[in-house]
Amino acid sequence: MDAGEIRKLSDGANQSGVRAHNERLILSVIQRHGEMPGSDIAKLTGLSAQTVSNILRKLEAEQFVLRRAPKRGRVGKPSVPMTLNPDGALSFGLKIGRRSADLVVMNLAGEVLGASQTTFRYPMPGEVFGYLADGMADLARDLDPGQRDRLCGIGIAAPSEIWAWTEVLGAPEDFTVWREIDVAQEVARISPLPLFTENDATAACRAEHVFGRGREYVDYAYFFIGSFIGGGVVLNSSVVVGGKKNAGAFGSLRVCQPGGEVPLLDAASLYLLESALTGTGRDTTALWQMPQVWHGFEPELSGWIATTGRALAHATRSIGSVMDFEAILIDGAFPADVRHRLVDATRTELSRLDTRGLLPPRPEAAQVGGNARALGAACAPIWAQYFFQ
Repeated sequence: MDAGEIRKLSDGANQSGVRAHNERLILSVIQRHGEMPGSDIAKLTGLSAQTVSNILRKLEAEQFVLRRAPKRGRVGKPSVPMTLNPDGALSFGLKIGRRSADLVVMNLAGEVLGASQTTFRYPMPGEVFGYLADGMADLARDLDPGQRDRLCGIGIAAPSEIWAWTEVLGAPEDFTVWREIDVAQEVARISPLPLFTENDATAACRAEHVFGRGREYVDYAYFFIGSFIGGGVVLNSSVVVGGKKNAGAFGSLRVCQPGGEVPLLDAASLYLLESALTGTGRDTTALWQMPQVWHGFEPELSGWIATTGRALAHATRSIGSVMDFEAILIDGAFPADVRHRLVDATRTELSRLDTRGLLPPRPEAAQVGGNARALGAACAPIWAQYFFQ
């Protein structure tokens, strides 16, 4: 496959009673490949030209797609490209992190129309949901009335069992109140929009799959390194959530470290860099603020990259023994230059490991970056209602 080639989605069905399926398929094809005429959509989906024409007319009437200017130059009638209407649907996305929260409003085309961020020592529920209420009101004010009418939901991406990290975060004992919080109930007090929740690393994986390099691969694994490392899995060009919504929980993988095996999250997470910097009396506030400027974090940063690269290499070997992934995409809440240094370190360490009997996936740099979790959260309402996952 040529680098950067977009993989084809599955075929559609021409039988009656499957219009909802085929509408999603056509929207997904346009989202994935860009504007195109109905004839090209028919070829990519396996649907008849008449079926595609009928569905496109319906989607246009419902303002989900727009008709572009006809393209001439070929024999016969000029082709009429169809594209997504960016204002066809909008959604909010909230990322709840262990040191910061990010809120975005995104349209059907994946464009971020507004964003905000807040930081904290640890995320207490009152502060987080207050930020969500105020932030949505602020972002909505910048939308026009038509856009506000097309808001279709709220997506929230948060770590699983956030209350379990009290000691590492230095949070007070009442931080465990998160265990009793009904997130859906709290959000319902703020907005009537439907709520969609997802593990934060799975959300980041979805953002990479939709907006980043995920289009290049059919099967791959994904690492996102925040305060703690998490992951995601894509099989057959679809993000896999799992029956218990815990697919890609790579933080629990055991990896070799000096002195024995430890969970990956205790060998390849940003809290380790934060601890190293704090130990030297350094201010770590810039770790969680945008824009990210990390030039002042050496030499601790170089040491963290080396240690994390070794851990990721061991994890990559283990993952490659389970599934024949094409690649491991690596991203995190860090600057792009740190990401590329980390990928290089992981490749070097992987080349030193015993990989007899398997072809380990190649570590590759992801593309979306530190905002992947918030973008993935915003994807959730739109993808659940209009596109294939």
